[in-house]
Amino acid sequence: MAEIVREQLYDIMARRRIFLGIVFIVLLAYTIRLGYLQLIQGNVYRVKAETQAIKEVTVAPFRGNVFDRHDKIIVHNSPSFSITLTPNEFHEAAIPLLAEILEMDTITLIDLYKEAKRFSQAKPYKIYRDADIRIVALVEENNDWLPGIDIAVESKRLYEDECRMSHTLGYAREINEEQIRTKGDYYQKGDVIGVTGLENTYEWALRGTKGVEFVAVNAAGQRVESFRDGNNDLLSEEGFDLYLGIDKRLQTLAEKLLEGRRGAVAAVNPNNGEILALASMPDFDLRSFSGRVPKQLYDQLKNDEAKPLFNRATLTRYPPGSTFKMFLGLVGLQEGIITPTSTLHCAGGYTYGGRTWKCHGGVHGSINVQRAIQVSCNAFFNQLAQKIGIDKFSHYGRQFGFGEKTNVDIPEDSKGLLPDREYFKKRKLSDREIIGRLTNLGIGQGELGVTPLQMAVYCASLANKGNIYQPHIVSKIFIKKLKETQKQHYGERKIEVDEKWFDIIRQGMYDVVNTPGGTALNARLNDIVVCGKTGTAQNPHGKDHSWFICFAPMDKPQIAMCVMVENAGFGGTVAAPIAREILDLYFHPEKEIPLLSPFDSTRFERSVKKDSLPPVTNNIPNKQKFKEQRYAILRRE
Repeated sequence: MAEIVREQLYDIMARRRIFLGIVFIVLLAYTIRLGYLQLIQGNVYRVKAETQAIKEVTVAPFRGNVFDRHDKIIVHNSPSFSITLTPNEFHEAAIPLLAEILEMDTITLIDLYKEAKRFSQAKPYKIYRDADIRIVALVEENNDWLPGIDIAVESKRLYEDECRMSHTLGYAREINEEQIRTKGDYYQKGDVIGVTGLENTYEWALRGTKGVEFVAVNAAGQRVESFRDGNNDLLSEEGFDLYLGIDKRLQTLAEKLLEGRRGAVAAVNPNNGEILALASMPDFDLRSFSGRVPKQLYDQLKNDEAKPLFNRATLTRYPPGSTFKMFLGLVGLQEGIITPTSTLHCAGGYTYGGRTWKCHGGVHGSINVQRAIQVSCNAFFNQLAQKIGIDKFSHYGRQFGFGEKTNVDIPEDSKGLLPDREYFKKRKLSDREIIGRLTNLGIGQGELGVTPLQMAVYCASLANKGNIYQPHIVSKIFIKKLKETQKQHYGERKIEVDEKWFDIIRQGMYDVVNTPGGTALNARLNDIVVCGKTGTAQNPHGKDHSWFICFAPMDKPQIAMCVMVENAGFGGTVAAPIAREILDLYFHPEKEIPLLSPFDSTRFERSVKKDSLPPVTNNIPNKQKFKEQRYAILRRE
C-alpha cells in the first residue's frame, strides 16, 4: 500500500515539474517577446500607433536642361526647398512662431493660410519658396510646435556665366489664378510655369511629369514614414532637354559687343533657319527670376526707362533704312522695270511733291542697280519705288516676310508694319500722296517697321537666293523616358523671284564691303568674302538708328546676320564693326572672345588702317585728300 502511495506522489511531482516547466517556458517566451517589442521595436510601434492618416504629397519634377549647338550646358537645375502648409493639420497658434522663422509679417501669413484653406484642406500649400538652409534648419528644430508645416524639395534654374540669353531663354515663375483656369488640370497653386521665351513655348516639354508620394502622418500632421515603404509612390519624370542652334560663344560675343547700348543682333543659318545668336540689350539677370522672386524686382525692371524686359531682337518696329534697298532692286528686276544695265539718274538727290531726299556721297550721275547698292544711292531707289507702285511693293514685301510674324519659337514675335494701299486709304491719302509715301519707303524710311530677326531672315533669303526658312532656336529635343533625340522640323517657302536676279543684288552687297566706295569696308575679313549693306534709319526722337545686314561666305553662305543699334548714327561706323567681330569668331572658332569692344577708338583705328580700306599709295597726287576721302566713307550709311 505504501508503495502505491509513493508511486502516486512521484507521478504528481513529475506532472508538477512538467507543468512548471511549461509555464516557465511560456513565461520566458512572453518575456523575450515583450522585451523585443519594448526595447528593439518600441519606436516602430509607437510611431505606428501615433499614425493617424496617409497624406498624398505631390513631387515636383526637375525642369529639362538646355544645351547649345555644341552640347555645352546653358541652363540646368539645383535643389531648392519650399515651406508648405496643410490647413487641416495646422494650428493658428503657430502663426507667430512661423512668421518669425520666415521673417514674414503675421497678416501676410494669415492671408496665405486662408488661401491654403480655399485651395484644399488636406493638401500641402506652398507658402515660401527657395528657403535658405537657415530657415530649413529652424523649421526642423521647431517641428513639434509647427503642426502641418513641411519642407518640400523642388528645383530652381541655374544659368551659365558666359552668356545670359535673358530674352531668348525666358523665365518661369509661380502660376497665377488665371493661368490655372486656362492651362488645364495639370497645374495647381504653387506650381511653376514658363512665362516668356523658350520656357514658355516649350513648357510642355520642359515641365516634366509630377510624381506622388504617400506618407504616414501623426496626430500633429507631421510626416513619420513612407507608406508601405514607398511601393505605392509614383516617381516624377524630369522634363525633356532642349538642344539649341545657338552657339554659346557667338552669343556671348554678341552680348558683349552690345553692352552699354540699346540694340540687337540676330544671326541665322541661311540654309535651314537655325538661329546662331539672338541678343538684345539692355537685358536682365535671369538668376533674379530663379527661386523666390520679390515683386518689387519685377516692378523695377518693368518701370526701367531702358526697358530691359523688352526683346529688341524680335519686338522692335523701326524703319530699316538703306538695308531695304536690295528688296526694291529685286522687285524692279523681277517685274522688268529695270535691267542689270539700265540706269536711273542721280543729281545728288531726288525731289517729289516739294520734298527732296538727299543722296549720301554727292552726285552719282547715271547709275545702275548694282552700283546704287554699293554707294547706297537714295535717288535711284526713290525713283524705283515710284515705278514699282504700292501694290507690288506690298505683294513682294509679304513674300519676304515683312508685315508678318517670323513664327520663331518664342512668344515674343512682332509682325512689324508693311503698309499697303488699304493702310493708306484708311488714312484718307490720295494716290499722289501715296506715291510720296512710297518714295520714302523706297529707301527704308517712313511707315515701314521691321525687327532685327525679320531682317536676318530677309538677308538669309538674299544669301540662299530666294528661300525663306522659318527661324528657330530649338533644333532637337531629347526625350529622357524614351532615351531618344527628336529633330524638330520647321516650315520653308520659295519667293517668287528668279534666282538670276539675286546674283546682281549679291554682287552689289559684295561691293559694299569689298570695293572702294562701298559703305561697309570696315566689315571686310581678309580670308572670308563678306557681302553686306549698311543702313541709317531716321529717328524723329533723337539720333538715327544704325543698321547692318550681311552674309558670308559669298559662294556658299553659312551665316546671315542683322545688327541694329539704337541712336548710334551711321551703320558703317557702329553696326558694321560689331558684325565683323561676330563673323570673325564664327569663321575662326579657335580665337578667344575679344576683351575689347569695337567701340574702343584705338582698336577701331587699328582695324581701319589694317583691314578695312585700300592702302594709300604714292601714286596718288594728293595723298592727304585721299586719306580724308577714305575716312569719309566710314561716315556714310
